[in-house]
Amino acid sequence: MSAESMAAFRKSKGDELSKLAEEHMQHDLQQSDRDALRNAASKFSTHATIGSLVGLGLGIFLAYRVRSARTTMFNAFRAREKPVKVQFADGRTEPIPDITALLQPTTLGDVAAYLFFSAGGLFLGGETGLLTGTYSATRSISRDPESRARIETAFKKFRADVLRKEATRLDGGGSVFDSIF
Repeated sequence: MSAESMAAFRKSKGDELSKLAEEHMQHDLQQSDRDALRNAASKFSTHATIGSLVGLGLGIFLAYRVRSARTTMFNAFRAREKPVKVQFADGRTEPIPDITALLQPTTLGDVAAYLFFSAGGLFLGGETGLLTGTYSATRSISRDPESRARIETAFKKFRADVLRKEATRLDGGGSVFDSIF
């Protein structure tokens, strides 16, 4: 088992791509374009963070409400008078087991409720934040049509350079499996 079999230790092309992107930002864009991109990235990040936090809070609140409703329902069930036997038409009687202990809320159930509700809230809030952040960032970039055109051109040049580097790496020889894995 090699060190690269785990994603955390795998060498990535992130540094190489970020250097290439920084070169394109410096050469292909004006300072106002770079500021617009940084502002859009900041808006996107802010929306995603706020959405995630609101979703997490909502998930915890809903878990608390579900847990308290379940506890209230259990207490009402426990307080009610329950039948202890059933009598059939032929006169035979059978005892009914007391299942109150099986319906009692448990710590494991509480942990599961908080975990899954908070994870679901985090997911929904984060995704909503991503959508609103994308919309806000797109609007901020699209305000100036000339700046937008320069940004799109720079992005196209960046993508072309990335594809050229990938083609060069693939044409350089070596095993096909090395380039995939």
